[in-house]
Amino acid sequence: MSVVARAGSAPRAGSAPAVVALGGGHGLAASLTALGRLTGRITAIVTVADDGGSSGRLRAELSILPPGDLRMALAALADQDASGQLWSDVAQHRFGGAGALHGHPVGNLVLAGLWEVLGDPVAGLDAMGRLLGLRGRVLPMSTVPLQIVAEVVGLDPYDLERSTTVRGQVAVATTTGRVTRVGLEPERPPAPREAVAAIQAADWVVLGPGSWYTSVIPHLLVPELIEALAASPARRVLTLNLAAQDGETAGFDPHTHLEVLTAHAPWLRLDVVLADADRTGPPEKHRELVGACSRLGARLVRVPLAVGDGTPRHDPTRLAAAYADLLATPVQPAHDAVGGSGPWR
Repeated sequence: MSVVARAGSAPRAGSAPAVVALGGGHGLAASLTALGRLTGRITAIVTVADDGGSSGRLRAELSILPPGDLRMALAALADQDASGQLWSDVAQHRFGGAGALHGHPVGNLVLAGLWEVLGDPVAGLDAMGRLLGLRGRVLPMSTVPLQIVAEVVGLDPYDLERSTTVRGQVAVATTTGRVTRVGLEPERPPAPREAVAAIQAADWVVLGPGSWYTSVIPHLLVPELIEALAASPARRVLTLNLAAQDGETAGFDPHTHLEVLTAHAPWLRLDVVLADADRTGPPEKHRELVGACSRLGARLVRVPLAVGDGTPRHDPTRLAAAYADLLATPVQPAHDAVGGSGPWR
């Protein structure tokens, strides 16, 4: 497969592209599973704001980064041989019972132990990556645990336009109000130098899919990542979610996701917005999506991405095929492309 080496440079025949994937949770895991079929030069830069479940417990008890999203990214990039898949399954396994270990995935505890022994979150992730035979690298978005802070309207039954500050990833993700803006605490968190270097060296940066306000947008609020993304010559693709998420993006159309992204990161420019061919809505909504893409400098590419059972989940094989076409084809001038036409087929 010939690939684009760097925006504005000649393709490097036979070389695998360097890809940075930003996100967290199941959305990032879906992207990593797909990308892992195409290249071994992957760096996942993962959100560290989770405060629920096992991650929240370990974060509070040990004052460490929440390990859950990092563990999922590691498992998604594990080697496909028998050893890699065994360790991936072990890392994802949750303890049962009713004791102190109930609900903890093994991988969360391994990461917590590695961080205590090595004293460095990146070194601990690299060590677990070697155990899993990782096809790439997993890095945290910041070297300190983060808190999502959101402004939400609709929570006061006597004044539905009143804005309320909601803190914490779980609280923001499950709010019954409408999120109008999110920020981070601390406001200027440090990014690992390895994450900045990966963005600087990337051929492609992939953003999304995932929880929009708690997994996707936070990466665009870290100053060192902002500077690296703004200066990087890498091509940028945004993968849209298949459906609005109950809570933080309830009622969102596809174009609304882009509009709130622009509101939080007005400097951001994209090359491609990747959307499922069957989920961009009626013609008027589709036109709004094309317009939102155009304002970001992006070309809308619509291809089948969802699993065939009607649930809003990305199919790894379809997603890998879409990424393969993108990584192998120079980005065209912005206009709409429907799956099955032109070089994006």
